[in-house]
Amino acid sequence: MNRRNRNPHPKISTGHTIFIVSAVQFLAPFMMSAVGVALPTIGRFYGASAVSLALVEMVYMLAVTLFLLPVGRLADITGRKKIFVSGVALFALATILLPFSPSIDIFIAIRFLQGIGVSCTVSTSVAILSSVVPKEKRGKAMGIIVACVYLGLSAGPTLAGLMIAWLGWQWIFFASVPLAMAALIFTLTQLKGEWKGAEGESFDWIGSLIYMAALSCLIVGVSHLESQTWAPRLMAAGMVFIVCFSIFEYKHLSPILDIRLVLSNRVFAFSNIATWINYAASFGLTFFFSLYLQVVKGMSAQATGFVLIAQPIIQAALSPLSGTLSDKISASKLSTAGMAICAAGLGVATFLGQDTRTWQVLVVLVIMGLGFAAFSTPNMTTVMGSVEPRHYGIASSLVATMRSIGMLTAMTITTLLLSMFMGEAKVTTATAPQFLQTMHTAFIIFAGLSLVGIIFSMARVEPTKTPARKR
Repeated sequence: MNRRNRNPHPKISTGHTIFIVSAVQFLAPFMMSAVGVALPTIGRFYGASAVSLALVEMVYMLAVTLFLLPVGRLADITGRKKIFVSGVALFALATILLPFSPSIDIFIAIRFLQGIGVSCTVSTSVAILSSVVPKEKRGKAMGIIVACVYLGLSAGPTLAGLMIAWLGWQWIFFASVPLAMAALIFTLTQLKGEWKGAEGESFDWIGSLIYMAALSCLIVGVSHLESQTWAPRLMAAGMVFIVCFSIFEYKHLSPILDIRLVLSNRVFAFSNIATWINYAASFGLTFFFSLYLQVVKGMSAQATGFVLIAQPIIQAALSPLSGTLSDKISASKLSTAGMAICAAGLGVATFLGQDTRTWQVLVVLVIMGLGFAAFSTPNMTTVMGSVEPRHYGIASSLVATMRSIGMLTAMTITTLLLSMFMGEAKVTTATAPQFLQTMHTAFIIFAGLSLVGIIFSMARVEPTKTPARKR
């Protein structure tokens, strides 16, 4: 075995590692969901336009998505811990500076730096965990960190609302710094050693630039699809760049994305496709339900928040159990079952109407929570278990990228359907029938996507070998 792929300090506490990874996995989604709630208040504070407020969230997601693959590859070459520490430090610094930004433009620029810090931690944290935690215990550990992701998503709106009401929007950032600093200190003092799966190999700068150009064109094009005539052309350019990137990476000796690995490893390839499809099918649910409950059902924003929190709470509660089960039974089969449950939840959602009661909406959210809990952790365990340690950085980066692209796919479908059925009309009580038609069509498409995802997920499952009969 290549010695550089081994953990040079086998006595490292898995508990410390899980805490460090859980902290950063909580902070990344918390910072996205919490700031989303605070945008109106931040806009009033800076006198910012709607476009500027949209950029606050867009540049964060753009930075995270752009740097995931390049940073993951750089971590494999230079050291995962080194990149992780740099990411936590950059995140903490940006989080401290954000409340003191003198203008919305500087706020947006620092928000981009914060996103780069998140990409450094997200692309390396799961790789570090996989390097430290034994394979037979990895599912349980993955379950804990996935639960922290969902806790961050669910805690963000609730805690942000309380802090805005009682302390001020700046405390969203002040309150996040201690956890980031604790993760940084624990990393420096407790996480000894380094992991370099591809030490000595060159970094693909040209491929990285093509990749970033491709995703930038796609993300900016998607986000302006409804309002700008140049958006479809920008999306088309992004598609061309993706093709060029794939060809370039296939021929490159040290690529940021090993196309040969994807083509030759069925489990790895299909697991990533399943990730993309599952997020593409499920991410739009919260968007539609938020408008549905407030506009169609007439619920307040606060009451809507309490209803929508049901799904991430279920996911956070059951993800550790799902991870433990994936250590004992086939992780790929368990994640396939989770995707099937999500498909069932989306199928039920197609029957929701104007007279639907709140408990019926909660049933859908609970089903989706069960499905995602059963899918996410085993799927991540399958991805990391399907590659050699030298590819851990690339593997964790790619699956995180697939999640982001899945979310973008969901919002692209949503935007196109809204344009098709509602045009320029706003979502109001008067336009509720058109909105419901849009929502039903979207859920039918999303349920269909889930069925396709089940096929890809099942395709990676290794067939059970029948024992040879004794003669």
